[in-house]
Amino acid sequence: MFYSKKLKNIHKIKHCFFSRKRGFSKGIYKGLNCGRGSSDKKKNIHKNLKFVSKKMVVEEAKLILMHQTHSNKVIEINKHNYRKKIVADAMITQMKELAIGVVTADCVPIIVCDIENDIVGCIHAGWKGAFSGIIDNTIKRIKRLNFKSRIYAGVGPCIGKKSYEVDNKFYKKFVSKSWKNKIYFTYKNKTKKLFNLRKFVTDKLLKLGVRVDHVNKDTYADKSNFFSYRRSFKLKEKDYGRCISAVRLL
Repeated sequence: MFYSKKLKNIHKIKHCFFSRKRGFSKGIYKGLNCGRGSSDKKKNIHKNLKFVSKKMVVEEAKLILMHQTHSNKVIEINKHNYRKKIVADAMITQMKELAIGVVTADCVPIIVCDIENDIVGCIHAGWKGAFSGIIDNTIKRIKRLNFKSRIYAGVGPCIGKKSYEVDNKFYKKFVSKSWKNKIYFTYKNKTKKLFNLRKFVTDKLLKLGVRVDHVNKDTYADKSNFFSYRRSFKLKEKDYGRCISAVRLL
């Protein structure tokens, strides 16, 4: 389990970037696989989520996860919708009896807190979501609730720059949107570049006035602690587990 130092100092919230350690899943999912979208045994996922609920000190039914689609959609969780299926890639809430969570396997989990207005949020920021505005939409949604905000963000474990190899088509997509995006890439060879996803999402947060810190771990490189979509694909595994990151107001 990993924690943002900045968020840990905010005593009105509880948060955690859970690793894959502990848990009940076996085989390629060994450990704390919280991916309902994976092909892991449902009973094991259920046990894993029950473990997370206990750690977050909420009822199991009040650990709220999303059906994530790499979109830029943000939903505010309230007493009217928390029992429904949440199709989004970010959630915010002011409800104290809930924990909200995001599952990742190389994408960036971001936990946010507006300490002025007791609002917490979690963001699933893969390159698609970050590119299409999921971070901007989430922070602006928080500010719409109260413009006098002071927002902190913990940027969690994700694929590291040295591990994130992309082709020239990917590179051109970013640079065609803005030539300034060149700074997120380094040259590897004639056909491949390395992409710094962590810096890409961090700069978006900083531009929006968010105070940021990091759990600077590479999910691809650290097999003992994290699941990784890219690593599983490279190893020709049939599927992959997902780590969970969660936050709640106290």
